[in-house]
Amino acid sequence: MPPAGASASTRTSFRILGALSLCHLLNDMMQSLLPAIYPMLKLNLGLSFSQIGLITLTNQVTASLLQPIVGHYNDRRSYPYALSMGMAFSFAGMLLLAMESNYRGVVVAAALVGIGSAVFHPESSRMARLASGGRHGFAQSFFQVGGNAGSSLGPLLVAFFVLQHGQSSIAWFSIAALVGMAFLWRVGDWFRRHPSATAAAHRDVAGRVRLSWRTVIALVMLMMLSSRSTSIWPASAVTTPSISSLAFMCRCGAPRSTCSCSSRR
Repeated sequence: MPPAGASASTRTSFRILGALSLCHLLNDMMQSLLPAIYPMLKLNLGLSFSQIGLITLTNQVTASLLQPIVGHYNDRRSYPYALSMGMAFSFAGMLLLAMESNYRGVVVAAALVGIGSAVFHPESSRMARLASGGRHGFAQSFFQVGGNAGSSLGPLLVAFFVLQHGQSSIAWFSIAALVGMAFLWRVGDWFRRHPSATAAAHRDVAGRVRLSWRTVIALVMLMMLSSRSTSIWPASAVTTPSISSLAFMCRCGAPRSTCSCSSRR
């Protein structure tokens, strides 16, 4: 145990570790919701296994490959409120997933949830290390407990709640993202006062917070509008001939009513 007069940088902050572990639970719970609702999406939207695989690929690529980029950026330029901004992407993804009725919109929702996870994991791990007070192994294990609990909780909630009330009930899980944003904003306030936060970060943090909120809102609205626009496309632009329609094609490959070989048959 550190002495009573130890500085803030050498004391273990259980309050911050608890907040990070709780938000890890919420983040991984939302991540685990997506694969758990695949059977419902396949039935409701008439998706193929290839399309389900593409949803998984989109979610995993954004959730994993973006993490080193986010970690590299935050190491170079301290950003106290990055965690809250990342949870805003998950919030938008949950809402879009709840109300979307076309395949492209579901892919966009999966990407948004993945981006939220990509922002959360590297930055929250760094915050947990700062809050550890030198007890790095304990802090990391305490942080991981929340994530593992969330991964196991998500499928249970789908089985006992979402399957009973339908796809639109996923919107209720956006409340979890809002709760996470509130807790992580407080974590950002703590980090601003932490000795590792540089004087330069303190001077321009307010401007970067305003800019980031505008960027997140603009990006989320653009993604939602782009996904909703697919519903006004002509059906002929997004569908392919079925096996039954191919049965009405003549030998030369054209429709029977227009090809020349139909008159010779």
